Amino acid sequence: MAVEKMVLAAARRAGEATGVDPRVLLAVALVETRAVALAVFDGRAEPLIRFEGHYFDRLLAGPARQRARAEGLAHPRAGAVANPGAQSARWRLFERAARIDPAATIASTSWGLCQVMGAHWQALGFSSAEELRRTARLSVDGQFAIGARFLTLGHLDRRLADGDHAGFARRYNGPGYKRNRYDAKIAAAWREAHRLLAAPADDAPLARGTRGAAVKDLQAGLRQHGHAVAVDGLFGPLTEAALSAFQRSVSLAATGVADAATLARLARPL
Repeated sequence: MAVEKMVLAAARRAGEATGVDPRVLLAVALVETRAVALAVFDGRAEPLIRFEGHYFDRLLAGPARQRARAEGLAHPRAGAVANPGAQSARWRLFERAARIDPAATIASTSWGLCQVMGAHWQALGFSSAEELRRTARLSVDGQFAIGARFLTLGHLDRRLADGDHAGFARRYNGPGYKRNRYDAKIAAAWREAHRLLAAPADDAPLARGTRGAAVKDLQAGLRQHGHAVAVDGLFGPLTEAALSAFQRSVSLAATGVADAATLARLARPL
């Protein structure tokens, strides 16, 4: 499976920062989101999400719950509120729910590469569900930081690293993990994460004329830092100008070339 080098680099950095094996982080991301960090919605680069209508129903009461049910956004039964396949449709669903109760909507949504539910914000040491959401939206590193915090609860990371795939799957995916073959999926992802992270890091710089998924990641990162560039995978003069402006703003040499130092700085939270 092809995984963007920005995601691989972020997994390595998260491992160093948190002590969670980066192979564990990457394996979970491979199963949960195919290790895709960002999707474009209304011109914004956003983390991948999944809204859960039964969580939303549980967190609401009174007129708010009645309204959410009437609008097809909440139901006491899991799966009764359909989750669209496209991320753009999921973000539109999220925005509709947020008009009823923003905090409950964030808590009812899985966030980022490891798809951690916002409802866990307090257990993960965040001051609010909004802070968890903000961390997921800031950077790829932020998404892995959330995943690392969750994986240390109950030593989930150690279960996976020690080969207890069924025990990990039961706790991460729920009691129905066998129906989803989650144990088999996480075992395969663990092997794939070993392979991907054993390879030398590819630090070849991105420059004008480069194209492809790595350029899309670069452009998405620039957008997150406030630079208006298209996320089209083509490293042209506008991307070069935006990159130079970013480099100047963080006291790096304004070369317009995305070397390892620039990519690392770009991945940090704002």
